[in-house]
Amino acid sequence: MRRRELLTGAAGLAAAGALGLPRTARASQAPAPALGLEDLLYGPDPSADPVPLAALRTATARARALFQAARYDQLAADLPHLIATATSTRDHTDGNDRLAADALLAETYIVASGFMVKLNDDQLAWATADRAAQAAAASGDALTLADARRSVATVMRRTGRPGRARALLIDAADQIAPARAATPEQVSMYGTLLQVAAYTAAVDGDRAQAHDLISEAAAAANRLGRDANHRHTVFGPTNVGLYQVSIAQVLGDNGTAIAHAKSLNPAAIPTAERRGRYWIDVARAWHQWGKPEACYRSLLAAERAAPAEVRYRPPVRRMTADLLRADRRGALPGLRAFATRVGVPA
Repeated sequence: MRRRELLTGAAGLAAAGALGLPRTARASQAPAPALGLEDLLYGPDPSADPVPLAALRTATARARALFQAARYDQLAADLPHLIATATSTRDHTDGNDRLAADALLAETYIVASGFMVKLNDDQLAWATADRAAQAAAASGDALTLADARRSVATVMRRTGRPGRARALLIDAADQIAPARAATPEQVSMYGTLLQVAAYTAAVDGDRAQAHDLISEAAAAANRLGRDANHRHTVFGPTNVGLYQVSIAQVLGDNGTAIAHAKSLNPAAIPTAERRGRYWIDVARAWHQWGKPEACYRSLLAAERAAPAEVRYRPPVRRMTADLLRADRRGALPGLRAFATRVGVPA
């Protein structure tokens, strides 16, 4: 219901959106973006004009920025047309331009898959991740393909295949393992694959491999030397720390998760999306530990950092419902108003 609410509500936003792409008359009359994205994947060929590669590259980067800023309402409005435009541009190019257009099309599908994961729509997440992998393979860009395989592995993990997802991530990391002269982009993507593999191992209950893989990711972050956003990975020492919080929380080591969280400065986390994830993982650790007041404070901090992360994430609604049941004496001021904001009946 929340997914539909977000996607449908975004239909009223400006037609051109934040991506700056031209609209055809037909595209400007498109249905609500929920139907728009599904029709794009399963309906007739979409109508969109091709654009110069520079314009498509700029629009794709803006879509990435909207995701990282947790501006999901605007992203919902813009994604169907962006994907249609990227597809049309790819179909109207050849030679090296065709390869570049395939890479940009893959990026649009990677953004779409990540967005569908946020909205808990694993079917659309799987479809868009698969299309990302196909376009990335056609592009011949090794780092784009690695990123697309990460998207596929994420959906595999979420749909009960953590072992297969872990193998896919490790294989993808091995294929781009950085040598001495590796670029920062390569090191960042390699480290990103390792930290996602570590989290996947934790989901699969493999504590030892989760520890080994996150240690390798930390070594890559140290090699990079600072927090950065190469290839839109937001990879660096801080992001590895965020994954350490998530891994400990998934393994049930709530005290360790909180200790990792306290070692980080939330204000230094580079993007709103990651700040929201940080506070939600902290809330989940406190919740598992049976600390309702600390859990609620963390949820409020998540809302301040990234309101859309809180409004549409199922774990937040589950924790909020539990807090409502437990707060018989009204010890958590504002809880019922918060519950209303995230869509939980108070």
